[in-house]
Amino acid sequence: MAETVLKRLASQSGLGANLSITSAGTGDWHVGEPADDRTLAALAARGYNASGHRGRQFDPAWFDELDLVVVFDRSQERTLKSWASTDQDRSKVQLLLSFDSKQSPMNDVPDPYYSDAALFDQVLSMIEKACAALFRQITPGIRQGTL
Repeated sequence: MAETVLKRLASQSGLGANLSITSAGTGDWHVGEPADDRTLAALAARGYNASGHRGRQFDPAWFDELDLVVVFDRSQERTLKSWASTDQDRSKVQLLLSFDSKQSPMNDVPDPYYSDAALFDQVLSMIEKACAALFRQITPGIRQGTL
């Protein structure tokens, strides 16, 4: 969801060519699979298209190429920070909700996988708000060429 939302924000701002946005999991259990049907439905209901998405697993070698690694929950945060080999790489790992002052006290984006479609829609709302806040914070650096 977040990859799709951020790509739209980048495209609408005219900065899409300046950013590389991708998603990956910490586990390998969904590698190569499309997004969950409930994810696709929640996104489609708001005009997003994630039909081409395929799951991948994060590769710690990517840290060298990344400026920011956004995670959904503290478990992912702990895992990715443990995979980072330097303090600089560990500092790149940030919780998505930390970018939105209204949602940051929650820390974690809920995992709707074992729930119903309504929770997927609620999670998408959370992600849209947090991604908008994140994008507002990084846009000045992108425009100045520092990110």
